[in-house]
Amino acid sequence: MVKTKNIFFCSNCGYESPKWLGKCPGCGEWNSFVEEKVSKSSRTSAGKNKGLVERTRPVRLSEIESLEEPRIALPSKELNRVLGGGLVAGSLTLIGGEPGIGKSTLLLQNILSIRNRTILYVSGEESATQLKLRADRLGKVSDNTYILCETSLEGIFTQIENIKPGLVVVDSIQTIASTDIESAAGSVSQVRECAASLLRYAKQSGVPVLLIGHINKDGAIAGPKVLEHIVDTVLQFEGDRQYLYRILRAIKNRFGSTNEIGIYEMVEKGLKEVSNPSEMLLSENRDEEMSGITIGVTTEGVRPFLVEIQALVSSAAYGTPQRSVTGFDQRRLNMLLAVLEKRARFRLAQKDVFLNVAGGLKIADPAMDLAVVAAVMSSNFDVSIPRSTVFIGEVGLSGEIRTVTRIEQRVAEVEKLGFQRAFVPKGNLKGIKKNFKIEIVEVSKVEECFRRLFE
Repeated sequence: MVKTKNIFFCSNCGYESPKWLGKCPGCGEWNSFVEEKVSKSSRTSAGKNKGLVERTRPVRLSEIESLEEPRIALPSKELNRVLGGGLVAGSLTLIGGEPGIGKSTLLLQNILSIRNRTILYVSGEESATQLKLRADRLGKVSDNTYILCETSLEGIFTQIENIKPGLVVVDSIQTIASTDIESAAGSVSQVRECAASLLRYAKQSGVPVLLIGHINKDGAIAGPKVLEHIVDTVLQFEGDRQYLYRILRAIKNRFGSTNEIGIYEMVEKGLKEVSNPSEMLLSENRDEEMSGITIGVTTEGVRPFLVEIQALVSSAAYGTPQRSVTGFDQRRLNMLLAVLEKRARFRLAQKDVFLNVAGGLKIADPAMDLAVVAAVMSSNFDVSIPRSTVFIGEVGLSGEIRTVTRIEQRVAEVEKLGFQRAFVPKGNLKGIKKNFKIEIVEVSKVEECFRRLFE
């Protein structure tokens, strides 16, 4: 009879303890221990060599040839950009996101377009019929893609040995379980063991493996934090299901930069790439000028794009004025309103202020401050700002407009889209040799900006 006992695991770092602890000695995290049942056989077999790999021998560093990592180009240009040029052979990639955001759709429509290699799609959540219906909806059929509905790790490796695929997709890692571990699928020990086995297989065989991961209520990938340490690349698929747009960003990438993002639009036949996000995020009705609407330039990584800011200022109907914000930090808006009240002598304390970032984006770039305050004052005075004007700058507590990063790329994006005037921090373009064809207005104070804007 196999003996079982209870062991507590830290869900953040995987630290083991025979009893529950309030604070993890390994990583210092509080209230992170979870209880699991393990057997003696599982603990002795957990270190066995699994994943269809052979034992390796140590080699000298000088004997290793420095070769460029071979990459597999995927059909999606946006996905290739985020990965750093394509999928690296032998890599382990994790894609996380909220339920229904489009993780499975993104991978399925990409692998169905690959014709030069055999692909094994392992699904622990959907049946083969459901995947067939989704493939038909995407309008793609592939003869080299195999569907395996399996949740046993040993069964997956058996089919890998039979098919010998060139690419493996596991949807999702939280549904896979090994018989060597007594706990249920999705537990700390199961996720850690299954991910480690798939990593050994990927490194030894050179076959890239793509994992789909769930996220918890805090937005982090479910399971132990060690899962993100095991994999080579962690991609986060973000967006609001009420909007059509999705953003794919790299949180960790051992083979490329984490400054790139990919933007997709959810349509009837899957995810459509957005090559020019600036045009997507700006309202189409450009002929009609309305107060409270300005254009700012934000960056996601190294990619600049223009965003429309909408503000509405009205007299407070009740005693306490409202501050409602969508897509922007409410505390930063309160700070900007306090700066306008104190430094620019604008009376906004008894007025309701509503702010919205068009397109459903969430902006955390301080360079959008100037566009926000311009939109607030435009609505306050009920004076429209020309749609050909763009605002770039961070607003400090003393009312000064501070310099921002990547100013050259921001202004170049403004010029490319046909805008005529850009308000930028004074001295921010100093040392940049490029001559822009649009009008550059350098301002150093909020009062100066409003004077130049409404003169």
